Amino acid sequence: MQATTIHQSPDLSVFNFRCTAKPGDKPYAEVHRSHSLTYVRRGSFGCRTLGKQHELVAGDVLVGRLGQEYMATHEHHECGDECLSVKLSPELADFLEAGKPAWDLARLPPLPQLIVLGELAQAAAEGRSDVGADEAAMLFAGKFAETARGKEATGTKTMPRDRRRAVEAALWIDENAAEEMSLEEVAREVGLSAFHFLRVFSKVLGVTPHQYLVRTRLRRAVRGERAIHAGFGAPSPYQSTRRVAIITTASRPKRSSDPPSRE
Repeated sequence: MQATTIHQSPDLSVFNFRCTAKPGDKPYAEVHRSHSLTYVRRGSFGCRTLGKQHELVAGDVLVGRLGQEYMATHEHHECGDECLSVKLSPELADFLEAGKPAWDLARLPPLPQLIVLGELAQAAAEGRSDVGADEAAMLFAGKFAETARGKEATGTKTMPRDRRRAVEAALWIDENAAEEMSLEEVAREVGLSAFHFLRVFSKVLGVTPHQYLVRTRLRRAVRGERAIHAGFGAPSPYQSTRRVAIITTASRPKRSSDPPSRE
């Protein structure tokens, strides 16, 4: 199994997996080391868990509960399936309020609302979106919880304190835009969990915190260009490169030296 770490924090981790198993390889029992949601991007594989055999294809979601035993199989499949796996801490899994039955589903079929967010998460992982990989992963996990409960989120009234927190967070991001920051770090600044903060910020301001950070950096870069055109000197190649780099959403994913199991 080839694993690439996209994002890692105490509550949320995101990995890209590419399976190297072959149809003739003997499967073996594994245990989910965290609650996990694995979006199948390409290819197919099987999974035996809770006394049932599941066949997963592109668009499916493999659902894993902490401590649950499973076995990945490739009886009918060539190797090379690719997945995006979102791993959650027990605290974050509880906060989603999906319920234990949801985590015992083992598999969700291709559903439009999950496919859209699964592809958004992959685009964020590859740097093709201004949404942060952690933000997209949380949106994906939240939609899973809503879907598993059998109801979509309804519109809720935004409280004054939530609007204040969103504005305070935006001001903090603006002041610290030159620094690296995570969703969890900004959420702590306004006293909210990362998941709740993402929902509040997005609802009040219409963009995710990471989108706001990227656009703040873009705004400052544009100001710098205006200063140059106003006669304050031409940029060196290094300055131009740095200006582009500061706008990029995140550092490139790194290959994990100790890849986790697919969950």
